[in-house]
Amino acid sequence: MLRTRIIQILVFPIAILYGAAASLRLFLYRMRILRPARFDIPTISIGNMTVGGTGKTPHIEYLIQLLNPYFQVATLSRGYGRKTRGFRIAQPEHIAEDIGDEPWLFKTKYPQVPVSVGERRDLAIPQLMHAFPEIKVILLDDAFQHLAVQPFINILLTEYNEPFNRDWMFPVGRLREWQSGYRRADVMIVTKCPEILDDTQRQAMVKELAPFHYQKVFFSYLKYGNPYPLFPLSHPIELTKSLEVIVLCAIARPIYLEQYLKSQVKSVKMMDFEDHRAFTNYDIAQTHEAFKHLPAPEKMIITTEKDAARLEKHFSYLIENQLPIYILPIQVHFHSDGNQDFNTYVKEKLLTFKI
Repeated sequence: MLRTRIIQILVFPIAILYGAAASLRLFLYRMRILRPARFDIPTISIGNMTVGGTGKTPHIEYLIQLLNPYFQVATLSRGYGRKTRGFRIAQPEHIAEDIGDEPWLFKTKYPQVPVSVGERRDLAIPQLMHAFPEIKVILLDDAFQHLAVQPFINILLTEYNEPFNRDWMFPVGRLREWQSGYRRADVMIVTKCPEILDDTQRQAMVKELAPFHYQKVFFSYLKYGNPYPLFPLSHPIELTKSLEVIVLCAIARPIYLEQYLKSQVKSVKMMDFEDHRAFTNYDIAQTHEAFKHLPAPEKMIITTEKDAARLEKHFSYLIENQLPIYILPIQVHFHSDGNQDFNTYVKEKLLTFKI
């Protein structure tokens, strides 16, 4: 604890400079010196104020499933971690290194949805609209700080256990901008809530977040599904208390995944790396070695859907060594009547869009 405090004191000046730069940029947009782009179709931004870990990907999936039956939806991401640059439309032959792990996941799970990447979203959106004139809504992944585009609906995600109002500017804390930035949000979703959350707990969090009159607050939690095999020839395995598990992941804040698995299986060994890491041959070999040393006859390797995108180049090794790798899916659910309330809010808001 003392060491952490010393580090925070040492990096405090960097945090002040980081915050000053964020404030200057916001000031330029507020004074209309820089002007955000607006488009002929509605855009929905899904982002956060912290460095990773609030559950953006499953919430974007939730919106895809909600809207695509009614509107032709497309997604636009920065493509973090990819080895390419510029605007690209995801193709079936692309791997995570081409477009990033989240876009790869969206394209794999929702092949009918146009998926694209581009560092400059204000430049990428016109290209996406030109390529797919039938698009009616664009979901902007991790765009809360991308002020160059004015979203029609601005959704801010914040964790239940570590909301933005208790945090501080990076690198002292995890904030990308000062807490006051939450004013730009139309909707705040408190994510990763406990599965059981009563009215008193919700009201306490709403009071703490202090939403403005124009802001809606919803509460969501993540529900894990049954693991399914990475390779079709593998046999399904249920999570039981006789099972020992290796977790191979490179996601922000894997503590929730670890806690869930510890409640379901006999033991959990984490092989966790920095967010968006491109797994190396050494990483896979280390995971294989850890798996071989698990004593239980019932054992498996679990990864996430996002991490599976970065395992593709290791398929030959994994198949050759017959490693039983399973993917643990997650879905977003809203508390109370939140599913219906959130769905209604988004649909009705989209119907008010005017060019």
